[in-house]
Amino acid sequence: MVGGQIRYSIPEEMKKGSVIGNVAQDLGLDLRRLRSGRARIVTGENIHYTELKTDKGILVVNERIDREQLCGDVTPCSFSFEVILENPMELHRVTVEVLDINDHAPVFPNKDKSISLEISESAVVGVKFPLWSAEDRDVGQNGLQDYVLSPNDNFILKQHANPDGSKYVEMVLQKPLDRERHPHLSLKLIAVDGGTPQRSGTVNIDVTVLDANDNEPVFNQSVYKASVMENTLKGTSIVTVNATDADSGSYGLITYSLSQSTGSAANIFIIDENTGTVSVSGQIDYERDRKYEVRVEAKDQGGLTGTSKIIVDVTDVNDNAPVINIMSFSSPLSEDARP
Repeated sequence: MVGGQIRYSIPEEMKKGSVIGNVAQDLGLDLRRLRSGRARIVTGENIHYTELKTDKGILVVNERIDREQLCGDVTPCSFSFEVILENPMELHRVTVEVLDINDHAPVFPNKDKSISLEISESAVVGVKFPLWSAEDRDVGQNGLQDYVLSPNDNFILKQHANPDGSKYVEMVLQKPLDRERHPHLSLKLIAVDGGTPQRSGTVNIDVTVLDANDNEPVFNQSVYKASVMENTLKGTSIVTVNATDADSGSYGLITYSLSQSTGSAANIFIIDENTGTVSVSGQIDYERDRKYEVRVEAKDQGGLTGTSKIIVDVTDVNDNAPVINIMSFSSPLSEDARP
């Protein structure tokens, strides 16, 4: 048996019939050998994306390749398969790396809705208001790079980075609000990527200015940690958060919510708005996500919001059996063959 391997890099979204590479040339084979050896592609989950043209010795695109559909957030993105020839047997491994192009713009959740904030005019300078995070299905430089807040006198934007490199933003009050002068404010939050040409997504921010609420809810922990087994049943409680508000009456009543989010955690967890208990609401799979980071908000009746973070570690269970790919081939062997 003879074996070799080659690797190609191509951009996603290439048209059907586009040439990936000259397999015959790169493996040092002539076209007669490809035909006599009945060269063909075998094994691999994504072999439908490519076709081997044995008459020309080239590998071409057989089906449009969407990098985001193929690999999601995983980078680099590639798939592999084997090219086999018979008499004598040769097995050559081919890897095709799919490069990202900037074919997606940043998108906010509930893109047809606005972010609605109710903020007391007594809110002190420096108070923070978490905003929605955008999602860009592209990766690397083509992915989400920056946020911009429309010019205004009262707020500035503060960006933070998660350990995985993703970003989230907060709007910070830098000048006191005056309900009597400006009871309503309309702003825009813009998310931009780093591709060429640059793409962007926008969400409106509607601020309603309220009277007299001078204490924001405060969580008793800045970070909550929990552990959950994969395949945990829906409805299982994993952690309870707690926040307090020094105000009395309706301004001291707190409701909990999970920040508007995108990505894998968006449909995995829910929170009881009264008790702060976080429960599983979706399918948890260790092989897809080993850790979740979810931002939780506590909001009082005056519109002030406190935030914290929940880190959920997923514990693996033995729910995947080993998979063996077996190929069987026959080849003539002379009875006087040497050992």
